[in-house]
Amino acid sequence: MPEPRPEPSTPTPPSRPEGEERVFAAADGRLWGASVRREPDGGPGLIVLFTCMADARQAVRAVAVSSDWRLRDVTDELLRTWLATAPPVGNLT
Repeated sequence: MPEPRPEPSTPTPPSRPEGEERVFAAADGRLWGASVRREPDGGPGLIVLFTCMADARQAVRAVAVSSDWRLRDVTDELLRTWLATAPPVGNLT
């Protein structure tokens, strides 16, 4: 008699929103991607990186936010507000 096969396991989602991504339209109609990363110094907050998908000439932007939310739960309007306040990310020299 053959042995029963184990049930495939489904990965559990991360407890923190790091790695989430989302696409939204900015006020001018351009499509932007928003992704979440941890603070580089290991702090409790998160960084939202914005990348313009419609125009690669637009600088990547970033804004620090608290870690008590999930990107999928944030409204497009809030993403547009964060984008408007996010400074461009420059090259380190």
